[in-house]
Amino acid sequence: MKTLFLLFIFCLFLNASNISVIKVEGMHCPLCTTAVKKAVNDLEGIEKVSARLNTKEVTVTYSDKVTLNQILEAIKTTSYTGIEISTIKEWFYRLSKADSLNL
Repeated sequence: MKTLFLLFIFCLFLNASNISVIKVEGMHCPLCTTAVKKAVNDLEGIEKVSARLNTKEVTVTYSDKVTLNQILEAIKTTSYTGIEISTIKEWFYRLSKADSLNL
């Protein structure tokens, strides 16, 4: 059972996406968040983008086809500056969830 679990984790690692949380100061209305999301979504390799106006944070899930710097540059095209708060691999996120289930 443990070997199967480790094989599963290894497969997740091979296809792992990155998840970055980015602070975007200056967003003050829903139109701002829409503009930032659209700019980031236009990049190849973006899987998911969500923006929270109340915290001024954008969470981006992306593949290795795109870099964090490209995402930050896309945000800059909307006249905002993004600052990385954190980046983790999706497999690590999933592993921490699985661990909380005592697998």
